[in-house]
Amino acid sequence: AAAAAKRPFVSVVIDGRTEPTDLKWRFDAVARLADAQVAKADQPLKNERAYLLPGPLWWAYNWKTACERLDEVNNDRHHKLAAPGTPPAKWSPETGRAVLLIDEIDKADPDLPNALLEVLANLGFREPYGGTEVACTEATRPLVIITTNEERELPHAFLRRCLVHRLELPNDRDALIGWLVDVGTRHQATLKWPAKCSKKLMQQAAAYVADARDSLAKTGRYLPGTSEFLDMIKVLATTPDDMHDKRLAQLQKLALHKGGARHR
Repeated sequence: AAAAAKRPFVSVVIDGRTEPTDLKWRFDAVARLADAQVAKADQPLKNERAYLLPGPLWWAYNWKTACERLDEVNNDRHHKLAAPGTPPAKWSPETGRAVLLIDEIDKADPDLPNALLEVLANLGFREPYGGTEVACTEATRPLVIITTNEERELPHAFLRRCLVHRLELPNDRDALIGWLVDVGTRHQATLKWPAKCSKKLMQQAAAYVADARDSLAKTGRYLPGTSEFLDMIKVLATTPDDMHDKRLAQLQKLALHKGGARHR
């Protein structure tokens, strides 16, 4: 989405330790401790705001003030911190929008999606330590994409405010094989892999994935999908032609049939 719309891309992967404030800002306690250890007795420490780093929501809401905040933090540092990415050449914070990916939100406690409700609804938040408001307008509000693997149920109040798009593989075998081959073709073209996998070989790999899903469907075990297919064709692309059948048999055991068996 960011590449197609020529917008800056910001991403964050959520884990069990992610706090709601981490999406807005981060306090660099390590840098403050280091400064405290080398500070002279007659030299007071810088105030807390000097160690305040912009978080992903800050960058997405107001790229300009996030850059200014980062510049202030970097003024007294030997090792400079970098922005999360470089905006497209013709993009400007005053006229454009960013794309923010909040990945795997189901890994966090329910407090995090609940805390996002107000921030996303109000299009802004206030810096701590007496700072100013970080905000965007309707014209510059970011496109926020949030993913979940549904390992934990999200609060209903949060889901009501989301447009939900489920990513599901086709159930029909031929449709699944065609879909995987199409995905593989686009990945090879977009990512510019050094070696290419032929369409015929991709169809063979996709058939292996489809057969594995059929055989495992009633076992309750993990079903392979797009990720395993892409891993397979990456390997096959660098495999000599006379080794393809042997490599496919190896990949069937290693990449497709996971769990429920002893591995050596």
